[in-house]
Amino acid sequence: MKKVLILGAGRIAGPIAHYLLDNNFNITIASRTQAKADKIISSQQGGTAVSWTIDNTELLDKLIAEHDITVSLLPAEHHVKVARHCLEHKKNLVTTSYVSAEMQKLHAGAQQAGLLFLNEIGVDPGLDHMTVKRIIDKVHQDGGKINELYSLCGALPAPEEADNPFGYKFSWSPQGVLKASNNGATFLKDSEVVEIPTEDLFKNPLKIDFPEAGNMEVYPNRNSLNYIENYGIQEARTVYRGTFRHPHWCEAMDVIKSLGLLSHEIQNFEGKNFKEIVSEKIGVYPKNVKEKLAGTLNLELDHPAIFALDWLGYFDNNMINLKEGSTFDLTAMLMLQKMMLPEGARDMVVMLHSFLIENSKGEKEVIQSRMLDFSTAEYTSIARTVALPAAVAVKLILNGKINNTGVQIPVIKSIYEPVLNELETLGIKINEEWGLPESAKLN
Repeated sequence: MKKVLILGAGRIAGPIAHYLLDNNFNITIASRTQAKADKIISSQQGGTAVSWTIDNTELLDKLIAEHDITVSLLPAEHHVKVARHCLEHKKNLVTTSYVSAEMQKLHAGAQQAGLLFLNEIGVDPGLDHMTVKRIIDKVHQDGGKINELYSLCGALPAPEEADNPFGYKFSWSPQGVLKASNNGATFLKDSEVVEIPTEDLFKNPLKIDFPEAGNMEVYPNRNSLNYIENYGIQEARTVYRGTFRHPHWCEAMDVIKSLGLLSHEIQNFEGKNFKEIVSEKIGVYPKNVKEKLAGTLNLELDHPAIFALDWLGYFDNNMINLKEGSTFDLTAMLMLQKMMLPEGARDMVVMLHSFLIENSKGEKEVIQSRMLDFSTAEYTSIARTVALPAAVAVKLILNGKINNTGVQIPVIKSIYEPVLNELETLGIKINEEWGLPESAKLN
């Protein structure tokens, strides 16, 4: 029986482990918190939990050597270390993270060894790539070309849970979302490269009405230009990858960023309260800081961003329970206290791809594909939609259905087609609409 090593026992590990155990693979979950791994495995046959930390290189090497494939669910900065051990022992590797420059350097070595290091096989990135590329390849196969692509995705609370001023709740630590909020973005619009500096990331979001999810906003996601080559759409005039949010997230985060409340600069908080942090940022005495901030920003007192900061606690007299740290730490701490998705509450993953194409007859049409996935009784939607593409890929690799080599992402038909087919049997499906009028395109 084939053996799978899973590194990490976070929320993604559960759906991966259970899928693989249900498909008669033996698994080992190696985690610094063995109790988490034990809980995932429970009483299921074929599962083993091991206590392990990333600095235990000797045990990592032994575990990789003893298993047929490794799934790294560790923080992204550790994937390359794992990949090097996989290369040494001629073992395949799967991650759900973006390919780093260091990981890409292992491409030739993996190819020569006949190994597949498959990355970006989650939901975003992952399911987005596969569902986009399936349409692109069909358009090209039929003699058409892509003029515009908007690829949008978001992991959010279900509409009934979007009941705080940010319209957002976290399924796990806020750190990752807040870290991404410090990014800038780059995309192609009407053949012009648009650079969005970090301070403008949340300004001017797209407005989209998504069936069953309601009115949504979208801000740009990282560097969309990379996907012109990855998707093979050099002919495209517009390529935009974006992130869905409920209304008011962008307004609130724009003010938080403008105040420097996502800075990583270390400072002394001893003896300070939260409103003093805001008052220092705008150079005023702390009394009536909410009113002073609204005046400084030329906003009404009931503006969503002012309301959000007030609700979060940044105008409070509460003392900061942290001697030294950054405003990033403070914002993450407040959000962790007030914005976690309650146990049993629904989350959702929303995905939309909108294409403007020119078919082989020179006629323009719009293609749209949508997915709206809600949590199940067992798993959150984000855990399920990140985990199952990776789990399915592991099964297909071990069963010889995927035979690609090198450092890859799932934009190759021999990878995305069998993965998407299997995901549909698990209830994860994108609904495609072809032949829509040009008036249906996004702007």
